[in-house]
Amino acid sequence: MFQTSREKREQRDQREQRSPGEEDAQFFADLRAAPNDDNWGTQQPSRYDDETDSRYSTGTRLSDPRMPIERTPVDPWSGADQDEYASERRAVPELDDRRPQTWDTYIADREVDDPYRRSDILVESHTDPTGWKASGPAQPPIPDDRPPAEAVSGNRLLTILLFFSGLATSVSLWLFDTQAGAINDTATAMLAAGRITGLIGGYLLFIQLLMMSRVSWLEEWVGARDLLRWHRWLGTSLVVAVLAHIVFIVYGYALTGDTGVVDQGFTIITTFPDMLKATAATIILVVISLISIRGARAKLPYELWHLIHLTGYLVLLLGYGHQVATGADLSGKFASVFWPALTALVISALVWGRLVEPLWLNVRHRFEVAEVVAEGTNTFSIYIDGKKLEKLPAQAGQFMRWRFLTRNGWWQSHPFSLSAAPNKEWLRLTVTAVGGHTSRLGMMKPGTPVWAEGPFGTFTAQRRTRRRALLIAGGSGIAPIRALLEDMPPDTIVIYRASRPDELVFRGELEELAERRDAWVRYIVGSRNDPGPRRLFTPNGLLGLVPDVSRRDVYLCGPPGLVEAAVSTLRELDVPDSQLHLDPFEF
Repeated sequence: MFQTSREKREQRDQREQRSPGEEDAQFFADLRAAPNDDNWGTQQPSRYDDETDSRYSTGTRLSDPRMPIERTPVDPWSGADQDEYASERRAVPELDDRRPQTWDTYIADREVDDPYRRSDILVESHTDPTGWKASGPAQPPIPDDRPPAEAVSGNRLLTILLFFSGLATSVSLWLFDTQAGAINDTATAMLAAGRITGLIGGYLLFIQLLMMSRVSWLEEWVGARDLLRWHRWLGTSLVVAVLAHIVFIVYGYALTGDTGVVDQGFTIITTFPDMLKATAATIILVVISLISIRGARAKLPYELWHLIHLTGYLVLLLGYGHQVATGADLSGKFASVFWPALTALVISALVWGRLVEPLWLNVRHRFEVAEVVAEGTNTFSIYIDGKKLEKLPAQAGQFMRWRFLTRNGWWQSHPFSLSAAPNKEWLRLTVTAVGGHTSRLGMMKPGTPVWAEGPFGTFTAQRRTRRRALLIAGGSGIAPIRALLEDMPPDTIVIYRASRPDELVFRGELEELAERRDAWVRYIVGSRNDPGPRRLFTPNGLLGLVPDVSRRDVYLCGPPGLVEAAVSTLRELDVPDSQLHLDPFEF
């Protein structure tokens, strides 16, 4: 149940009375206490068992996906390696038990005396103070000396100022071109409003195309999450501005010529220069806005949605002639410089981001499929070979657009996250088959050529602003979360939501990584109506798992419903937006 305002204030006051160090020390002391049925028991002595866990007893892949090697136990708490945890990317062995663990084998593993487990399936508990029943290891925390990431709030502020400066400049083209007293009746007011909204619409179109250019510097400067939000907001504003421009202009001319609105509209379309092209551009804009509504987008095949969305480039080609030919405010001395300069900037960004960068990437690295490995029900991983992979500017958590050059799929390009941190031997992406195209990817042969674009996204450890992190994954969202865990600091907590135990992908790798990086993995398994999953995204439930959540960076990836529920709960727990990191694939 949700807390009352009074209870929340009392809890906040209690937390503020304790220093952050005291609260963290108490939390991790409780977390490392050995389990005793429903309650946390007494703390057990620290040790590392040199015997290999029965689940990891066979040879595994370390660097080359086709060359298995033996697994050698490593003491992750030895002083020699501690300084390397926060920065070194380690190739994590891929475990031979690639089939998902069943509930029966999970119960059998639970019977083994393993006080060092860093992961467990959690269920609701009515006796434990945290509200959860879980097992935990008994190891001391490793200090994180990694400095916080550089904030990008200043970049966003500067970008916003530049945007509104350009918008004001566009409107000023009308202002300086209009003499005092020119607006003296309804008709002239309508025509003035039409000219202003036309200038706004033209400017917004350029900015929209600039954000769709995929130039790497823009995403790194602002951040993918903000670009996505701005793109949606500006898209709606663009359609409104264009439609308002049409209404005001047609109505103004109808009043001036004392004719009907429909007749005047037909006359404008058929007699004004480049108006047929402008009409086609307007229709394309309206169609794109309609298919961008969440309900409509969910019903369309991704390939069709993406193809229609790409026709937005035609709007620039079709509408530019209309702007130059009939734009009364674009013929001035300043306008003849400002508008072509803006056009040149946008076209240059499009050519660079859509053509030059992808061409250089693929000529340099020459990607091809190395192996396809089944991970579980309808889920498989694709290992990618290539040249000079150590020079690929990719980070754990990012995604790339992949075009597999097969006979039936060469024309389709899809975004997939890297499910392991990049290394010089291979790249890995993990796919859940949800349609015909993704199902066929699971049958690809080694050596299949691959055309890639990217990497994209700022869903990376370098965006951290706090000393600790919380990673929340649901369903296929575990792919970038699993990769991120390789770059995260000690005492990172991973919460992995799944409907059934056999849907837990990368379970063996997550537990291996948790041991290596002094992290923790918590599985919340069951239907959405089960007590545990219902409790997860409530303030009490999340605080029971992560009491210091307000002082962590939180990375979220999963179905929209899970992300929305998590964000709502995190905001209720006073987690600032600057500490929330989402993984939007693309516009």
